[in-house]
Amino acid sequence: MSYNLLKGKKGIIFGALDEKSIAWKVAMRAKEEGAEFVLTNAPIAMRMGEINKLAEACNAQIIPADATSVEDLENLFSKAQEILGGKLDFVLHSIGMSPNIRKGKSYGDLNYEWFQKTLDISALSFHKVMHVAEKQNAMNEWGSIVALSYIAAQRVFPDYTDMSHAKALLESIARNYGHRFGKMSKVRVNTISQSPTKTTAGTGVGGFDAFYDYADKMSPLGNASAESCADYCITLFSDLTRMVTMQNLMHDGGFSYMGISEEVVEMLNKQ
Repeated sequence: MSYNLLKGKKGIIFGALDEKSIAWKVAMRAKEEGAEFVLTNAPIAMRMGEINKLAEACNAQIIPADATSVEDLENLFSKAQEILGGKLDFVLHSIGMSPNIRKGKSYGDLNYEWFQKTLDISALSFHKVMHVAEKQNAMNEWGSIVALSYIAAQRVFPDYTDMSHAKALLESIARNYGHRFGKMSKVRVNTISQSPTKTTAGTGVGGFDAFYDYADKMSPLGNASAESCADYCITLFSDLTRMVTMQNLMHDGGFSYMGISEEVVEMLNKQ
């Protein structure tokens, strides 16, 4: 159901890979709510994914950009404003990748060059996105910038290795740039800490299935789906959340406030 929450709003959506992607779901919902936007991803991700299919469904143009490259981002923001006919009202940063996780490196045996890539791709890119948006004065007043995070920023999940540090840095950047952007032009900056979600990237983490089932049993509402995360993103892009900024917003079915659940106790007693 559409409520026209984003009627007349313009934006950029980073990170849609395929139909499992949260960014893909956000794009579809943003279109339903009346937004216009451009889609972007790194050239290598675009070759692996199905972004052209999404662009056609949303009547959106694609601008390839490596989010770790300031030069690419400058081109992205200037072209997006040209295509959309003005400044932006929202940006979604849905970017995360760890070479260490992909190559099966344990936490005590990390490749430090890869670790730096994890931080650059998954967190510093968020700072670069906002740096370029600021320098180009690309955001309208009361605009909204959202990045996707995970509770491993605060708690230990062994198989999440260096991505846990990337998410902690991502959330810190959101707070600090949220202060700067808020004072400067009333732009809001928030992160959403999402449940484990069966995206292409999420399922690449070791032990994901056990991880997913445990969180589902721990959460009173169950795991939040990619679709419900997209709904939450839409509310943060809308004018209904104008006074929400610098927050890490838990969207996890209640997982983050649970100690233990009856389902987990029952599961342990059966062992």
